[in-house]
Parts: sequence; structure tokens; C-alpha cells
Amino acid sequence: MDLKKQITEDMKAAMRSGDTRRRDAIRLLQAAIKQREVDERIELDDVAVVAVIEKMLKQRKDSIAQYEAAHRQDLADVEKYEMGVLQHYMPQALSDSEVESAVSEAIAAVGAKGQQDMGRVMTILKPKLAGRADMGKVSALVKNRLIT
Repeated sequence: MDLKKQITEDMKAAMRSGDTRRRDAIRLLQAAIKQREVDERIELDDVAVVAVIEKMLKQRKDSIAQYEAAHRQDLADVEKYEMGVLQHYMPQALSDSEVESAVSEAIAAVGAKGQQDMGRVMTILKPKLAGRADMGKVSALVKNRLIT
């Protein structure tokens, strides 16, 4: 089952069970997906849906930090719950060793010699690792490998 159908089925299940918090979190996700489809006039595939979820997770992380700094734990708890719901739809995260081996393979495939080849390496890695690894950490790892 593709990701959008899974999200719709989970929404129906949450509505049937009366779980309003889960239902509301899933509605936010569906609205973000629909908004992107309307804006770009395309039908999102699973990779694009994961990108939407990643963006929403980052927004939640930022909001939690701001709410906790303002001593609004009630609002931070809502954001944390929504993060948990969103995290459910993310693909299985890769281990550090799997990420390192993917970086090594990409560097070898491109024949990267220095930092000027970083863009080509990242172009190979992004589709493979998107949603499964923190791309900021991957970028830092690639940069580190290319410098040494």
C-alpha cells in the first residue's frame, strides 16, 4: 500500500475509534500533502510525501524548542505528540554504518577527489537516503571524507 493510502486508512481508523488527537495530527499531514499537490499541480509519490513529512517534523522540532523556552509545556506536548504520529510514516532509519557505507560507495562511484565533487556525491546520496538519514549529518560526513 502506498503512503498516501496508508495515511487515509489511518485517518479513518482514528475517526472510528474516536481518537481526536491522532485524527487532528493526520488531518494536518493530509492538508500539507494536498496543499503541495495543488501548488505544484502534481500527484505526490511516496518520496515526495516523505519530504513533506520531514518538513513537518522539522517544524515541530523548532516549535517544541520555542515552546519550552517560553515555558509552555502544554503546547510543547501537543507538538511532541504530533511528531510521534508523523514519525510513524517515516521509513526505517539507517544505522550509522549503513550511512557510512552508502557515502563510501557514492564517493567511489563518482570518483570524487576533493570538495569540488561534493555536489555530485550528494546528488547520488539524496534519493537513496532521503527520509532514512539526517541529510545534514550525511553532508557533514561527505565533506569530512572529501577533505581528508
